[in-house]
Amino acid sequence: MPQTPQLPTPNAMEGCGAYNRSSRVQAAGLSPALPMLQRAAQTAALPADTQPVVLADYGSSQGRNSLAPMNAAIDALRQRIGPDRPISVIHTDLPQNDFSALFHTLNNDPNSYLQTQSAVFASAVGRSYFQQILPPASVTLGWSSWAVQWLSRVPGIIPDQVQISFSHDPAARAAFSAQAAEDWQTFLKRRACELMPGGKLVVLTMSVDDDGNFGYAPLVRAIYATLLDLVQSGLVTSDEARHMAIPTVARSRADFLAPFERNGRFAGLLVEELETFDGEDGIWLDYQQHKDATQFAAQWAAFSRASVYPTLAGNLESGGASRVVDFCDRLEAGTAARLAAAPERMSIPLVKILLARQP
Repeated sequence: MPQTPQLPTPNAMEGCGAYNRSSRVQAAGLSPALPMLQRAAQTAALPADTQPVVLADYGSSQGRNSLAPMNAAIDALRQRIGPDRPISVIHTDLPQNDFSALFHTLNNDPNSYLQTQSAVFASAVGRSYFQQILPPASVTLGWSSWAVQWLSRVPGIIPDQVQISFSHDPAARAAFSAQAAEDWQTFLKRRACELMPGGKLVVLTMSVDDDGNFGYAPLVRAIYATLLDLVQSGLVTSDEARHMAIPTVARSRADFLAPFERNGRFAGLLVEELETFDGEDGIWLDYQQHKDATQFAAQWAAFSRASVYPTLAGNLESGGASRVVDFCDRLEAGTAARLAAAPERMSIPLVKILLARQP
């Protein structure tokens, strides 16, 4: 029986603060979910007065895009608990995350809640959110943005693409769909265990639009075409390229609600709000003003390098760090050149969900 291919780090991000520097798209996309997070903070059940309020940030990456949500949640909580009650903010991500960049951001960024808030205590855990991370019934309020679209593993080869939404292979699409359904249920079960009764969780993640489209079409086309060029040039072998996949799935509204179909609840969780929306392409809006196609393309290519290129590079079989850098450099340059030749606005379908832990 053939082995199921798996990447060493299914959602690796580039280190040294690169994700912080090139995550503008994510920052713009999370803003529409902040009012939902504030409502959750205003209505979540609170622990006994002798216990700190626990705020969990699932999938924090290098921290910059956690600052606005954490500040918004803390402000809303302070209206209920006053200025002196301790709040514990726990950032979680995979063990290979760049936690040095996270702590540098928390301690030095002027927008950090450690700079603007009192009686707030930060910590971090290197553990997958597909596992239980925190003690049972300990979390008052959870937040996860731009994270749960990543699968726990690569369930199979995508023979004609690097992103499953653009594949025409039925078997590959079925495998990724099944893995996405399983992972969504696993994520919900783990968070249900960690949330205290009456606790709330807000999730912002990739969705599909009303026509079922993933979005990002010009970008994905450019990445895949450049990868094929790298095979043609000999930098990447055909077998290495065949195993390269971006293990993200954009779920539909029906996909998100599927676990709740039987009685409106799943693992003790209830969906209080769910809304799909179009994220803002700020890079395109800037291009409309400056008309610099090179700058437009460079920003989108840098976004891709910080977020997905390390995952693709995980399938390079030899050559060490220098080959990884060369691969990422040439993939970034080729992607940028293609985008600069024909700039297009990116469609960015997103969803925001408010979940409550029932008693």
